[in-house]
Amino acid sequence: MNAPLSPTVAKVAAPVSPRSLAETGLSIVMMRDILLKTMFRTNIDLVSDLARAVCLPVPITQEIIDLARGQRLIEATGTLHANSGNEMGYQLTEGGKARALDALAQSEYYGAMPVPLADYAAQVKRQSVRNMKLARDELMKGMGHLILPDDLIGNLGPAVSSGRSILMYGPPGNGKSSISNGIRDALGDKIYIPRAVEYSGQVITVYDPIVHSLAEEAVDDPNSLRRTSNRFDQRYVLCQRPSVITGGELTLDMLDLTYNPVARTYQAPLQMKSNGGIFIVDDLGRQSEPPQKLVNRWIVPLEESRDILQLQSGEKFTVPFDTLVIFSTNFHPNEIFDGAALRRIFFKIKIDGPSQENFLKIFAMIARKKKMPLDEKAMIHLLKVKYPTINNNFANYQPVFLIDQMIAICEFEGIPYQMSPALIDRAWANMFVKDEAIAK
Repeated sequence: MNAPLSPTVAKVAAPVSPRSLAETGLSIVMMRDILLKTMFRTNIDLVSDLARAVCLPVPITQEIIDLARGQRLIEATGTLHANSGNEMGYQLTEGGKARALDALAQSEYYGAMPVPLADYAAQVKRQSVRNMKLARDELMKGMGHLILPDDLIGNLGPAVSSGRSILMYGPPGNGKSSISNGIRDALGDKIYIPRAVEYSGQVITVYDPIVHSLAEEAVDDPNSLRRTSNRFDQRYVLCQRPSVITGGELTLDMLDLTYNPVARTYQAPLQMKSNGGIFIVDDLGRQSEPPQKLVNRWIVPLEESRDILQLQSGEKFTVPFDTLVIFSTNFHPNEIFDGAALRRIFFKIKIDGPSQENFLKIFAMIARKKKMPLDEKAMIHLLKVKYPTINNNFANYQPVFLIDQMIAICEFEGIPYQMSPALIDRAWANMFVKDEAIAK
């Protein structure tokens, strides 16, 4: 059963805290067993502390405790805790310990109550990445540290605002990864991530501190009679829109549920953790799996905004797929995809190297940031002598590479940071490997 919505936080409707056992959407037995396991594993004995541990309101937690007391699984200790508002303490009975152990044998999961899959899907829809409409200024702000061609923002803007898949391709070292990160920074707002999701009696953990960045929680005015902050369902965590970044390590099995056979628990796959945010596949073509296979795995999700996962039992079920997928590659798309796969990727944007003008802007910006004084003779030598040897193929990575090389030389030689034709030559020698035969 879906609870009604509370006022919006950061433009996203927050899930309201359940007001009854029925509004949790979970079975009484599941909630009771998770509570018993939590008490067994943590030795928490106060209702208020238990409510925080299982992420339910105190009245609902008390209802579950009363239910378990009626089944002789929990008993009151008879001790009032004066430093906790005179709360009564509770403990597991021998029968409660036996039931907790039996439940732990089925699944080691304890702590926060999960959110039913249907409720999670409804929340994903309310905070969909496709609901975001980024203006040019907002996207430019996310890219503020980058010097980009004038037409690139015009191409990126519609792609990002659509929430559809993007393929960025072009020669290496020209900022495809930085642009992807800039898109992530431009998203800016906050959404609600469930700690765990329940389907068919199984618990799937979703919230991952490595992927999800906690947002600052609102603080009530102590003089206000009305408390409004943090009143959302505590089974969720308020986070920045998530971003998952993978590279050559990405394999197909990372896109499936991860089952821990010892703990008998599931962990959500990467694309589920990225719902409401972005999923960046960097260095596409460097993975052990061919790019064609990766896109084939996502044909249905990219077209229908839903993914199909499978439990250990073989049962398959549908989960939301609401993530802006950004593929980044140094290969030409025709080398790694067939026509059918390319059709599934909605936007294809080529990222070329900078013009000489933009190269000089980047060089000057990096030099200023690293406190390296510019030298006219050195710059003329770089542009008139060195770059013609590579057909004036400028790349965004080159300024920082060359300046870092000169800094390393200056520090080793014990001289102030400086730029000269000779230092340019020494730095240049490390940027490329001479094509020559090596005796074996």
